Amino acid sequence: MRTFRGGLLIGLAIAVLVAAAAVTYELYDTRTLKRTVRRGEVYCGVNKGLPGFSIPDDKGNWTGFDVDFCRAVAAAIFDDPSKAKFVPLDANERFKELQSRKVDILSRNSTWDMSREQNFDLYFPAVAYYDGQGFMVPRSRNVDSALSLDNSKVCVQAATTTELNLADYFRANNMKYEEVKFPQLDQVLKAYDEGKCDTFTADVSQLYALRLNLSKPNDQVILPDVISKEPLAPVVRQRDDDWMMIVKWTLYAMVNAEELGVTSKNIDEALKSKKPDVMRLVGNEGSYGEDLGLSKDWAVRIIRHVGNYGEVYDRNVGEESKLHIPRGMNQLWNAGGIMYAPPIR
Repeated sequence: MRTFRGGLLIGLAIAVLVAAAAVTYELYDTRTLKRTVRRGEVYCGVNKGLPGFSIPDDKGNWTGFDVDFCRAVAAAIFDDPSKAKFVPLDANERFKELQSRKVDILSRNSTWDMSREQNFDLYFPAVAYYDGQGFMVPRSRNVDSALSLDNSKVCVQAATTTELNLADYFRANNMKYEEVKFPQLDQVLKAYDEGKCDTFTADVSQLYALRLNLSKPNDQVILPDVISKEPLAPVVRQRDDDWMMIVKWTLYAMVNAEELGVTSKNIDEALKSKKPDVMRLVGNEGSYGEDLGLSKDWAVRIIRHVGNYGEVYDRNVGEESKLHIPRGMNQLWNAGGIMYAPPIR
C-alpha cells in the first residue's frame, strides 16, 4: 500500500511539474528565431486586405508596406524575401494568434499602446508608420472640418482603439453622433458605401486605402483633421529578446539606409564606400550582424531585396502608388518629419 501511495504521489508530482513546465514554456518561450530558422520561413500575420499595406492578388501574391517589412525580416535571416509566409488575420484575433505562436510577427497596421503591451504580454519593437485617426465624408456634404460633424451617423469598426477615439473626440467637443459599428472592416466600408452612415472613421492611412474600394471614390473627401496618435508598429511576444532585436533593427536598418542614401539600386556601390556609417551598415566594419545572430551582410540583404524605408513607402503608399499618401510625419527627421532610427555603431 505504501509503495502504491508513494508511486501515486510521485506520479502526481511529475504531472504538476510537467504542467508547470508547459505554462512556463507558454509564457517564456524564447526560441522564435531557432524555430524560424529550422522551419525555413517567417510566419507573418497581416491584414486580410488593405490596399497599400497588405493585400493579395487573385493568384495569392501579397504586396504592401506591411508585407514588405515581413519580407525584409526574411531577407535579413535567409537572404531570401520569399521566405516570408503571410497569414491573414482579423483585428479581433491578431494578438491572440501571435500569443499562441501561429505567427512569429504581426505586421498588421496595429497601434502601439500601453494596454496592449500589458494585457496581451506583447512588445512593439519600433514604430514603422506614424498615423492618426481621421474622417471621410461624401463630398456632397460640403464639410471641411471634423468640428462640423455634429449629429453625424458614423461608421466604425467595433472593439478597436478607433471606436474609443471616436467617443472621446465627440465628447470632448460636446458633439452628438450615432454610432454604426460592425466587427469587420469590410462590413464597415460596405455600410458606408451603401449610405447607412454619412461619416466613416479609421486611421488616415486606412481611409486613403479603403477609398479605392468604394463605388465612387472620387466622390469622397478625407478631412484634414487628425484626432489621435496611432503609432503603427510590428508586434512580437515578450521575453524573446533575440527575436525582438532582429525585428527592431530590420526596421532601423531600412531607415538608416534611407538617411545615408543607400538604396536597392546603389547597394553595390555602397559596399565600396569608405564612409564609417555606411561601412557599419553594410557590414564592412564591426560585428553588428553577428551580434544579432545574423550574417555580417544582414542589412545588405534587406536593402538589396526589399529596399530602404523610403523605397518601401513610395512604392506602396506614397507617390509611386495609387494611394499617394504624403510622407508627412513619416518623412525623415532631417527632412521635416519624425521618422528617426538609432545609429548602427
